[in-house]
Amino acid sequence: MRVLHLVKTATGATWALHQMRELVKMGVEVHVALPDGPLMGQYISAGVQTHICQLDVPPFDQWFLYPQVLKRLRSLVHQIKPDIVHSHFVGTTVSMRLALEPHLPIRRIFQVPGPLHLESPLYGAAEVRLSTSSDYWIGSCQWTCSKYLQMGIPANRIFLSYYGTDLQGFHGHSPESLRTLLNVASHERIVGMVAYMYPPKKHLGQFRGLKGHEDFIDALALCMKNHPEIVGVVIGGEWGTGRGYETQVRHYGFKKCGDRIHFLGTRNDAVPLYTGFDLAVHPSHSENVGGAVESFLLGIPTIATNVGGLPDLVKDRQTGWLIPSKSPARLADKILEALANPHAAAAMAEQGRALAQRLFDVRRTAKEVFDVYKQVL
Repeated sequence: MRVLHLVKTATGATWALHQMRELVKMGVEVHVALPDGPLMGQYISAGVQTHICQLDVPPFDQWFLYPQVLKRLRSLVHQIKPDIVHSHFVGTTVSMRLALEPHLPIRRIFQVPGPLHLESPLYGAAEVRLSTSSDYWIGSCQWTCSKYLQMGIPANRIFLSYYGTDLQGFHGHSPESLRTLLNVASHERIVGMVAYMYPPKKHLGQFRGLKGHEDFIDALALCMKNHPEIVGVVIGGEWGTGRGYETQVRHYGFKKCGDRIHFLGTRNDAVPLYTGFDLAVHPSHSENVGGAVESFLLGIPTIATNVGGLPDLVKDRQTGWLIPSKSPARLADKILEALANPHAAAAMAEQGRALAQRLFDVRRTAKEVFDVYKQVL
């Protein structure tokens, strides 16, 4: 079986890399088309055949390049002759459908990394409108699968499979590394979030960042009024090459919380630093399952917003706490509740760890994808 994967970045999206590595082990001939970047060597060492090219939809001011993008994709498909083309992003999915129909009706799979485009009636309808009988969907959370059913996609063309991860990377880390780095005393409680900073998209009616950094800052400020022992930590910088929005978020954080909040930027040691959190917060406005997988795999008490795929993993008062999105006051209440009940929080986190290990082991999720391949063929 030969499968061509379409990925728009070799900087992030490690979940796609993990999946492809396991598919190679299962005997699939895996190809990937993506731009050059830091992860390229890992794709090659995993046995994935790489093709350097950007197949995402270009920015508005570069649309004149799009015919060349589609031509490149058609040429790649003629060269590789895949049984399936498997796209991992909305933009690469649009390119896949425009390039391959009607002359190349190959089986095509869109594994949906997040529900954001489906939350917009315009963008969701446009994506579905481009599909044909050659198209199938793998929703990476239950919300996404339900949404496609509501939009009229037949159930036999929709599959559920979470993007898995390598569980071995979540063992043997010391929680003291973060406290040492920041010189935080043992009696102080660290509340943190790990997420890239995505600027608001004004054309979608967004006024705060997608991951809820401003909400997190507001909630911390409310908590710190009467609890000076709380320390805030943000790991992750602005996605892409710009730093304008990251600068805004940092200034806002220092304005609201002073020196009680630390911004560590984008780091390659986020997992060991994560273990220093007493409480992890995921205040996203739109999300798949996000960083809740990592916080649970590390056994960290977790609060998340009730959006997208987060409720698949964060079960309210069973594995963690769920709150409405865009609600800093509610978030502040839950932060104080969690910190005031450390034993209950730790017990819920252990249940969350067990659930995350079951749902997100990449060896299992890649087998699900392999079974989808066999079914659509």
